[in-house]
Amino acid sequence: MIEIRSCNGFDELESCVQLQIATWGYDESDVIPRKTFLVAQKIGGQVIGAFDSEIAPRQSLDIPESLVGFVFSLPGVKTSEGIAKPYLHSHMLAVREHYRNRGLGARLKLEQRRDALSRSIRHMEWTFDPLEIKNAFLNIHKLGAIVCGYRENFYGVSSSRLQGGLPTDRLLAEWRLDSPRVQSILDKHPAPVYAIEERILVPASIYQWKATEAGRERALAVQFENRRKFQQAFSQGLAVVGFVRDAEGNGVFELGPFSQTE
Repeated sequence: MIEIRSCNGFDELESCVQLQIATWGYDESDVIPRKTFLVAQKIGGQVIGAFDSEIAPRQSLDIPESLVGFVFSLPGVKTSEGIAKPYLHSHMLAVREHYRNRGLGARLKLEQRRDALSRSIRHMEWTFDPLEIKNAFLNIHKLGAIVCGYRENFYGVSSSRLQGGLPTDRLLAEWRLDSPRVQSILDKHPAPVYAIEERILVPASIYQWKATEAGRERALAVQFENRRKFQQAFSQGLAVVGFVRDAEGNGVFELGPFSQTE
């Protein structure tokens, strides 16, 4: 049984620190410390964990090994036409390697949504790597987020082994928590139909290319070409409204016009 709930106490927050190191291989320059998780909770953010009750705590270090995933957000404020509205920026989601591909990422995101709506927060955002096919599928296809912005080399140099030494380009996902589009997708109703004007492909081989010196130039070429396509599409008012995986495992972003009322 996996329990999804807010993390409590220093030990559970420290487990979040250790899990991000295990996931991304961060060094001290990139790792988020326990104190930041603690402060985020105190000011309206979220540190939500997935706990496997069948795993006993590791007694020697007094760290709850039952933590198998977590998601972390910070509170923010957007001002439009002089009106300030709260939102959450979801900065990090991690799941232990042996628990991946079981839907835990989606469950953690849905608990974020439930908690946010219970506090009358209707908007969440987060950034994600445009070369990560699984993340794109979760964010767009399963959760119903849309994308209207591209952040070039957003974090600068990263110590993450998953980045493969490439610039930290990021897409900005926008999750309108109680919008008709999101509600329909979460209820597993037929997805809204859009006029797709642009498709941007991420080859399934991108993971192998990023992981080797020999393939890195190919991965970088894909990143630069897709960066150009995204930026051009967004400048024309298009948004990422769909994401599919083809028979070869390639990821395909689908872009078209999007109404803010959807």
